[in-house]
Amino acid sequence: MALAVANDIDTLVRSLLGDPRLAHVERLPARPARFAELAVPLPDVVQARLGVDRLYTHQAEAIDLVRAGTSVVVATGTASGKSLCYQAPIAEATVAGLRPATALAVFPTKALAQDQLRALSAMAVPGLVAATYDGDTGPEERTWVRANANVLLTNPEMLHHGILPHHERWATFLKRLRYVVVDELHLLRGIFGSHVAHLLRRLRRLCARYGADPTFVFASATIGAPARLATELCGKPVTAVTDDGSPCAPRTFVLWNPQAEADELRASTNQATAHLAAELIRDGHRTIVFCRSRKGTELVAADVKRRLPSRLARTVRPYRAGYLAAERREIEHELFSGELRGVVATSALELGVDVGGLDACVLNGFPGTIASMWQQAGRAGRDGREAMCVLVAGDDQLDQWLMAHPAEAFSRPPEPAVINVANPFVLDPHLACAAYESPLTPADERWWPGLLDDGVLRGAIDDDLRVRRPSRRSPEPAAFWSGSGWPAHRIGLRNATASEFRIVDGEEQLIGTVDAGRALRLVHPGAIYLHQGVSWRIAALDLDAHVAIAEPHDGGEYTQTLADTSIALLAAERRRTVGRAHLTLGAVEVTSQVTGYKRFDSSTGELLGIGELDLPPSQLRTRAFWYTVDEVVLHEAAISGAALGGTLHAVEHAAIGILPLFAICDRWDVGGVSTPLQADTGLPTIAIYDGYPGGAGVAELGFDAADAHLGATLEVIEQCPCTDGCPSCIQSPKCGNGNEPLDKAGAVALLHTVLGGDAGQ
Repeated sequence: MALAVANDIDTLVRSLLGDPRLAHVERLPARPARFAELAVPLPDVVQARLGVDRLYTHQAEAIDLVRAGTSVVVATGTASGKSLCYQAPIAEATVAGLRPATALAVFPTKALAQDQLRALSAMAVPGLVAATYDGDTGPEERTWVRANANVLLTNPEMLHHGILPHHERWATFLKRLRYVVVDELHLLRGIFGSHVAHLLRRLRRLCARYGADPTFVFASATIGAPARLATELCGKPVTAVTDDGSPCAPRTFVLWNPQAEADELRASTNQATAHLAAELIRDGHRTIVFCRSRKGTELVAADVKRRLPSRLARTVRPYRAGYLAAERREIEHELFSGELRGVVATSALELGVDVGGLDACVLNGFPGTIASMWQQAGRAGRDGREAMCVLVAGDDQLDQWLMAHPAEAFSRPPEPAVINVANPFVLDPHLACAAYESPLTPADERWWPGLLDDGVLRGAIDDDLRVRRPSRRSPEPAAFWSGSGWPAHRIGLRNATASEFRIVDGEEQLIGTVDAGRALRLVHPGAIYLHQGVSWRIAALDLDAHVAIAEPHDGGEYTQTLADTSIALLAAERRRTVGRAHLTLGAVEVTSQVTGYKRFDSSTGELLGIGELDLPPSQLRTRAFWYTVDEVVLHEAAISGAALGGTLHAVEHAAIGILPLFAICDRWDVGGVSTPLQADTGLPTIAIYDGYPGGAGVAELGFDAADAHLGATLEVIEQCPCTDGCPSCIQSPKCGNGNEPLDKAGAVALLHTVLGGDAGQ
């Protein structure tokens, strides 16, 4: 059935009724505005330029707290005016008094910083000089910014590399620093959030050196326990402002499941997303599409353009990380100006960029968390008009579970995010950075309570830090940076490494970049790499120079890596039983080696061939939780020796697929290894590990939620209508073994036996 998009949403939804792919329609009613007055009015020169006559209740509450020196986190819905909660105090601070204050605003992306620069510049507050300071800022412009700007808009990487190590150049700015803004708090989870927590501690430490103690203002989409996360991030008490007083237009949310169509008619998730988006754009609805991967973004954008006449196809563009700065700026300009009728993006545009006039949002698969789902859906309808959002289900376990339980998508509370500041793989490099910025002393325990001594000891053992003993001249011990170069260059804030691979053509022209942690999987020899809709084949990979050489490709195929993975269980820290299985939490080492890749036809998905690769193995020390089962359980489940490997493998895949419901993660943040006879346990073992060195808190959440998690895993497998296993239950798109072997019946039997009673019954 073709989608007939009408000019109003009600007519559109009526056209979908009766289609087996329509899983659910949720109508979200409008919400009226609530207003409040400030305890003390803002200066006239500021009030006149805010662009609003009245403040919403949450805005007035936040501004009152911030002006009183209380750090806050504003966690309200999209388009609720969170930016005004820090814009007003900043504007007041930069124009008041003989020595106006400065402000630092940290955004997770360059696009968001550019958007806020436009907003602050449009306010035209006398004396407020705002400027961006990021990797795209040229040398001359950087000098001007340091000398003139009193409101600095940057990102965590630039704060880490370009400001804190050179704090002497910023002494006046830091001395007067009144406010620190940290936007998009909900993204600061896991490994990225753990890095940012240490980054903010380093910032506070240097501010104290120059005599400042800034107030923090965090802004976030709705998440669970926002004050707890914000407090862990900056290391000082933070008050939550969560009672949203802004109005909200009515919104229609559609759950669309391509997997409900008959096999011979079934479209892939990418194809269904492209079809819906193209029809919306064709009918005049400005549409944003969110995809979960760079490759998916390129594929869907190309498909949308193919489905549209040339005059409209020119108004659709992809947007993702890895593009060159000039490409990003061009796309952002076209989007903000209204030239684009459609944009297909990764989560880079999930954030609070104020793009007005968007009528519809299409999600290419569930984005992993309820918080992200609402954040992405909120990109449409920001100008008060009724909006539509369509969640197009993928064929994986979590998406299909939500299609079967639609109420969960709308009633499930937003998840609390977690970070792990004690992770030594994150802590120790930041202590080295802090020592480079200023020698560490016992007084610095205030910034890293309970963590400083062990971290300094490890740094001294690794020869990164040199400890000076107390003397008559210097009565306190101190730790100095003793390594070569800048320690900041060793750290990648968003991944396990700071280094990147450059992707170049035969004439060494830069095409794009990819972080080193993913290079062996994405740009190995023979890999197909997509950039701005253009297909490239990787001809060679130079591991020493960190360069992938690409050649043009016709785009008729895509690739998927094959890998061998093993796990060593290093330390068991906590144990308990889940049904009749034994569950353990602890430290592990994972060894993985990419051994080859499969080639698939882009149109049909047909396997075209398999290529072999000779690449070095990689080791990952992290944290995991693992299940073991005794022989008596296998006997009762009637699992034979020949079926055991496929049974465990199937449970592993399904458990990873459904894990985001219980741990704040994406399935790509975790990995798994299942073994009929694991060397360290001597038993059949299923291990699920955190994908980042040292762990980001995922293993702990999985261990704590294991009872509900294992029950949901059984439900996903058992209720799937397939016979032998499919992507909706036991197959995984990231399986390094090509989804072999898998045994669906064995997985159901084993889980029923494990969960059927306690051990000993």
